[in-house]
Amino acid sequence: MHVVFQKKIGRFNKIVYPDSDKSITIRTFIIGSISEGVSKVSNALEGTDSLAVIACLRKLGVEINKIKKGKYEFLGKGLGSFHCKKNTVLDFSNSGTGARLIQGCCATNPNIQVKLTGDKSLSKRSMKKIIKVMEEFGAEYFPKNKFHFPLTLVSSELPVGIKHVAGISSQIKSATILAGLNAFGKTTIIEKIKSRDHTERKLKHNSAIKIKKGEKNIIEIKGKKALEPINISVPGDPSTASFYAALCLLNKDSKIILKRVHINPTRIGFFNIIRKHNGKISFKNKRIESNEIVADVHVKSSKIKKLKIGGKFFVSCQDEYPIMFAMAALLPGTSTFSKIADLSNKESPRAHEMKKILNQIGIRCKLSKNEMKVYGDPNLSVHGKKIRVSGVLDHRILMSVSILSLLTGVKANLKNFEQVYSSCPNFLSTISSLGGKFEIKKN
Repeated sequence: MHVVFQKKIGRFNKIVYPDSDKSITIRTFIIGSISEGVSKVSNALEGTDSLAVIACLRKLGVEINKIKKGKYEFLGKGLGSFHCKKNTVLDFSNSGTGARLIQGCCATNPNIQVKLTGDKSLSKRSMKKIIKVMEEFGAEYFPKNKFHFPLTLVSSELPVGIKHVAGISSQIKSATILAGLNAFGKTTIIEKIKSRDHTERKLKHNSAIKIKKGEKNIIEIKGKKALEPINISVPGDPSTASFYAALCLLNKDSKIILKRVHINPTRIGFFNIIRKHNGKISFKNKRIESNEIVADVHVKSSKIKKLKIGGKFFVSCQDEYPIMFAMAALLPGTSTFSKIADLSNKESPRAHEMKKILNQIGIRCKLSKNEMKVYGDPNLSVHGKKIRVSGVLDHRILMSVSILSLLTGVKANLKNFEQVYSSCPNFLSTISSLGGKFEIKKN
């Protein structure tokens, strides 16, 4: 899919419901599949990643009924109930979340031997960390010492709980929790860096999990405790909402209300950063839904200062760095992004790709392994300049360039735009509702 943007967006004052949260959707699907009884999920994100996860769960013997758009029932048969023919292929498409979390379930599920694969982008992402943790539970991977898909996973015959010190990856933490649920004994996770906690929140009503909060969170999982079914309406995705917020913040005389977005503290790094740099962002109508804090996010055009972002924000806004790089290009002065090395193991090497894109329109960037500097130009002239993006299989990069083009009027030729549908299937229709113009071409 090839999309061309080349017209600057006009002022707007709109209300938008961002696409549902992908992280919560996928976690809810998986937890519903290993619970006992009928779990109900409404307002689920139906992007390509979520649909790939449903396909994999069905291959593992899970009965899933689609009631209507965004509404599903999972007929869970409990922990360790996955079953399939030997060497069944699980294709996760572009879903790193689905790939890692389902590995967690399979690793301690008896009699599982599956082949794990994904698209070109996912196959470039290292699985070394998840493999090492699942091997502690007794699972095996083949070929040995290979850390990229395709891989074969053979489950543990006698999984026993482990002690794990979590890093910045919520996916590996969640996979460890899910593996621990069907292991004998207790699994303990020590969390020094507090990553997104949707898995813990979805399991909160069960006796299988206990969390001691403090400077370090201690998560204890009691294995072999049956899970009660869940009933969840998925809220809006704050990462997706951040892109529409960025468009409003840097557009003239504009306002937007982003309705029913969850503002989980582990996910709103973008909003916190931009507010610290003079951004007019407020949370109204706060309430608790399905153990998540949900609010309406009100955003107004603002005079944003150059950005200075340290490592403490990284874990809470990894998906928003590309749009912050794009914003920095249009801000006065030099914006600095530190402790960003882990961006290289996302859907693309994000800092490197954004540097190449910004260079195309004359914005200078300085990139080292762990830091990026963007030398902004609020008076940027785009006359005669074009952006071409091809072969970058990263939804957040493509969305960021779209916003940059809408703010400046620079012509942007974006190929592989179908990648945006992994997390944000309504992105183009939402942009159109705000007054943005684009052209869809045949590749």
